[in-house]
Amino acid sequence: MKFLCSSCGLRMDSLHFKQAGLMNPKLTSICDICLTRGLNAEDYANTAVATFAKGLLYTYVGKEKEATVKPDMIVKNKKDRKKYEAFLQDYDGNEIAKQQIKRADLNLAIIKSEDGKLGYIPNQGVTFAQNLKELRLEVNFQLNEVDFIDRERIRAKYKYRCQYCGRHGQSVDHKDPVSLSHNNSLDNLTLACAECNRIKSDMPYELFIHLNDQISGINKKLVKYENALGTLKEEFEHRRRYLAAQVHLKGVINDPELNEIRKQNKQLQDAIDSLQSDYDDLRETRKTYFDTGWKLARIKENKDII
Repeated sequence: MKFLCSSCGLRMDSLHFKQAGLMNPKLTSICDICLTRGLNAEDYANTAVATFAKGLLYTYVGKEKEATVKPDMIVKNKKDRKKYEAFLQDYDGNEIAKQQIKRADLNLAIIKSEDGKLGYIPNQGVTFAQNLKELRLEVNFQLNEVDFIDRERIRAKYKYRCQYCGRHGQSVDHKDPVSLSHNNSLDNLTLACAECNRIKSDMPYELFIHLNDQISGINKKLVKYENALGTLKEEFEHRRRYLAAQVHLKGVINDPELNEIRKQNKQLQDAIDSLQSDYDDLRETRKTYFDTGWKLARIKENKDII
């Protein structure tokens, strides 16, 4: 859920408008950044926030009716507002950044940027880390400190096989996400394929294993696809080199024997393409399964809708 701040004009996650209350949470007409400026939420109206507060039985802090003439937005340029919104979205979704940067410090940095005191506005064309640096905010994203020897030890231990799906793997994965545990011990390390490593990301190890155990048959099928594709692609490459050698020996391009080889190679390539398409569909379905399971787990954990 996103709300539009009645003061700065930024559209951001509802958590920026939510505060603790004596009985129920409070929703404010302006965002926490503008509150940090010292602005008073009771001086602003916000129909969307007021409506949601009423529906959820939350306390609403702000005017009930919109003013006839809307106040000027703090961030007047629409393109600049989009830049701040994208930056805030990056921060809200980054656990490592939220662990190391307090929201109060982030708000102060954004205020300085909005007021032109830093001479910099978050840029969507650079990385999140670069934007943080330009806003004078420091985050250490290099929490993965596993050295080369330990990585090779893990790869050799598991014979380059992903311990989640069984396919070929080289990614040394932290069972408990390093962004949450900072645990680089060997007991917390396993081997994953690049795909499982991306899918798991910051998902708790127990949840990922639980979801993964439900689709063991799918994982076995993925291994079969990988093995079959590897064999077919190796055979195709062998035939391609053989054709090139025959063209060189014969000194001609158009020849009945060479054309027959080309025909066979085309049939093999079609078979590979068809198998690859089925493989990719299964991989995408599996990814969606994990994404949905992780999303449902977070929704279940968060009993509130805002």
